[in-house]
Amino acid sequence: MWIMNGSEFTEDMIPEGAVGFIYEMTAVVNGHTVRYLGKKNFFADVKTKLGKKAMPTDKRLKTYRRVRTLTYRNYFSSNETLKNLKKEGAPITREIIHICYSKTDLTYQEVKYQFINGVLEKDEYLNNNILGKFYKQK
Repeated sequence: MWIMNGSEFTEDMIPEGAVGFIYEMTAVVNGHTVRYLGKKNFFADVKTKLGKKAMPTDKRLKTYRRVRTLTYRNYFSSNETLKNLKKEGAPITREIIHICYSKTDLTYQEVKYQFINGVLEKDEYLNNNILGKFYKQK
C-alpha cells in the first residue's frame, strides 16, 4: 500500500498527465529506522508478442505490440537491503512525496529531495549515490 498525505493512494488518484512520483520508504530494523528516497514511474510500455491470428503475413512488419501497464503497485525499491527486508516480512512504509508530470522533472525532483534530506550524509538513509555521480564517503 502506498500512502500520500496520510491516506492510502489508489490507482484512480493518479492525476491526468502524471508520469511518476518521488517516494520515501521507511523500515525499522533492530530498533533503527532506515529510509530510502527514490523515484518511480506510474506506467511502463511493455512489448507483448502478437498472437497467431494477429501476426502479420509480411515478415517486415512488427510481431509485437506495446501495452501500457501499471508498475508502481508492487514496487519495493531498487535497493537490495529493502528488497531483503521485504522478503523477511519486515513492515515497510511506502510514502509518495511528490507527483511529477515529465521525466525531466521526475529526475530533477528526485535529486532535489535527496540533497534536501542529506541522504549521503545521514546513516539512516540507504541511498549510496545520487545520479551515480555523488557517492557516500567511506
